[in-house]
Amino acid sequence: MITVLSFYKIKKLKKLKNLKKLLFEKISYLSVKGLIILSPEGINGTLAGSTTNINTIKKIIFKNLNISKFDIQNITKSKFIPFLKAKIKIKTEVVPINEKYYFNKNIKKKYLTPLQWNKFLKLKNSKIIDARKPFEYKVGTFRKAINPNTYNFREFKNYLSTIKKNEHVGMFCTGGIRCEKASNYLYKNGFKNIYMLKGGIINYFNKIKPKNSKWKGECFVFDNRVTIKKDATPGTYGVCNGCRMPISAKEMKSPKYKIGLSCPKCYDTLSNDQIERFTMRHNQIVNSKIKFKFREKK
Repeated sequence: MITVLSFYKIKKLKKLKNLKKLLFEKISYLSVKGLIILSPEGINGTLAGSTTNINTIKKIIFKNLNISKFDIQNITKSKFIPFLKAKIKIKTEVVPINEKYYFNKNIKKKYLTPLQWNKFLKLKNSKIIDARKPFEYKVGTFRKAINPNTYNFREFKNYLSTIKKNEHVGMFCTGGIRCEKASNYLYKNGFKNIYMLKGGIINYFNKIKPKNSKWKGECFVFDNRVTIKKDATPGTYGVCNGCRMPISAKEMKSPKYKIGLSCPKCYDTLSNDQIERFTMRHNQIVNSKIKFKFREKK
């Protein structure tokens, strides 16, 4: 089984180009694949590989960042490596919200364990906000959650300005990093009753048994597994090659679902030019796989 590690660490970082070069050399040598974001605010990433190699790259990151652990790390398993290659990107923000991280040791953030989160969901005066995008919300969410209906994290910051300072707000996202940045913005602006699901949805799936889960649906993940179920195993969704949106097993039975071309979400919006290009791309992918298998057998 492949080990999939998602993690982040909020920490002031310098010499990002040197760090990028070093880490890329190491993960390439270890045949680890995935994505790492480096920023003056910290590091954020998801990596996949053998358990031994993932543990090795963790030690390398710890050493070069001069840390003993990540703020958050989540481990899931996959039967295949859910990334095609390794990428390391340098960004101005660890998560884009168009707002610099407010480093202040006096701020004591409020994290809720998965068990505490279940209790928080029962509170009548609690406001539960899904900090992800609308298409992620549609795949699955907590039963009481509000969909801010924002299409990027910068829009989400505008949504946060509508929250009243006396409200008890619980926020969650896939692995915790988006809420980390959003809560930092709120604390900076005088909010105090902001709670976060520690480790996000993935940690919740790892810690809460499906029978006790308050989650409805599956959880979208940004790799080739597409979604994971309540028990953190790969889900049932695919991805439309036309609009790149997740598609359910039910949607795949629709006459508007064409492999490599379209799904019910985009079928009626495709131009003739797009249909031609997507069809050509799909045929190229199919042909390349056939050739690859032929070479393997030979």
